[in-house]
Amino acid sequence: MHAGARAAPLFPGLLMSAVVASAATFLSEQYHAPVMLFALLLGMALNFLSAEGTCKPGIEFTAREVLRVGVALLGIRITFSQIAALGWHPVALVLLSVLLTIGLSMLAARAMGFQTLFGLLTGGATAICGVSAALALSAALPAHPGKEKATLFTVIGVSALSTLAMIAYPMLARTLHLSELQAGTFLGATIHDVAQVVGAGYGISHETGDVATVIKLMRVAMLLPVILVASLITRRTQDASTGKRPPLLPWFAVGFLLLAGVNSAGWIAPVLQDLANQLARWCLVIAISALGMKTQLKELSTVGVKPIILMLGETLFLAGLVLLMLHLGA
Repeated sequence: MHAGARAAPLFPGLLMSAVVASAATFLSEQYHAPVMLFALLLGMALNFLSAEGTCKPGIEFTAREVLRVGVALLGIRITFSQIAALGWHPVALVLLSVLLTIGLSMLAARAMGFQTLFGLLTGGATAICGVSAALALSAALPAHPGKEKATLFTVIGVSALSTLAMIAYPMLARTLHLSELQAGTFLGATIHDVAQVVGAGYGISHETGDVATVIKLMRVAMLLPVILVASLITRRTQDASTGKRPPLLPWFAVGFLLLAGVNSAGWIAPVLQDLANQLARWCLVIAISALGMKTQLKELSTVGVKPIILMLGETLFLAGLVLLMLHLGA
C-alpha cells in the first residue's frame, strides 16, 4: 500500500483537529485567553467524533504523532549561547528549582495516593514549560488507562495557573521591590507557559522581558533530560512487561536536541526560526484539540480535589523556592 493510501484514512480526523485548532486560535486572540485551553474545551465538545466513524483514525494519529512533531520543533527556541550569557547563577537556579519541584511533586503524588508518574507529569509541567512539557512527558511516559485523563487534567490546571501567575506575579515583584533583573529571573523561572512569561515580563519593562524570556528558554532546555528520564522509566516498564525495549531517546527528543544544536550554531535564519516556532505552536494546538476530542467530560469530573491541591502546591512551592534563592543570591 503506497503512502497516499495509508494517509487517506487519517485525513478527516486531522482536518477536524485543524479546524478546532483554528477556532481556538480565533477565540484566544479575541478574548486574550490561553489558546491551549480553548483547543482542549472545543475538542472535548466534539468528543463523539473519536468514538467511531471516519474521524477516529486521524484523531488518534494527531494526538500522538503531530504532538511529537510539535515537541521536536520546540528545540529551535534554544541557543546554548543564550544560556551561557547569563552566567552560572541563573543556570544553577533553574536546575535546582526544576529538580526540586519535580522531585517533591513525585513524592507528594505518592503520598496523596496517586502514581508517582502523575507527579512527574504535573511537576514537569509546572517546573519546565507548562502545556508543552505536559504533552511531551505524556508522549514519553508508558501507556496506562488513566494517562490521557491525567494529561488533560494537567493541561487544564497548568493553563489556568499560568494565566493567574501572569497577572499576579508582576504585582508581587513590584510589591517585593525586585530589580528588573530579579523580576525577570523570577517571572522566567516560575510562570508555566512561554507566552505568559513574555506577557508578564515585557509588561514590566523591556529589560525584564528579555531576562524573563531567556530564563524561560533555559527551563525549556530542561525538557530534554526530563524526557530522557521518562524514556528510561518507559524502557524499564515495557521491558519488564513485554520484553520489548523502546529507544533510549524517542525520535522527537532527538529532533529537539538536533534543532537546538543547529540553532545554536547560527545556521537557521531568523525567518525560518519564526516559521518553525509558528509550526511548533500549531502542531501543539492541533494535537491538544485531538486529545480533547478523545476525552469524555464525565471522566474529568471524577478527578476530585486532590490533584488540584497537588498542582497548586507545586506552583506555590516553585514561586517560594525561586524567591528564596533570589534573596540568598542578592
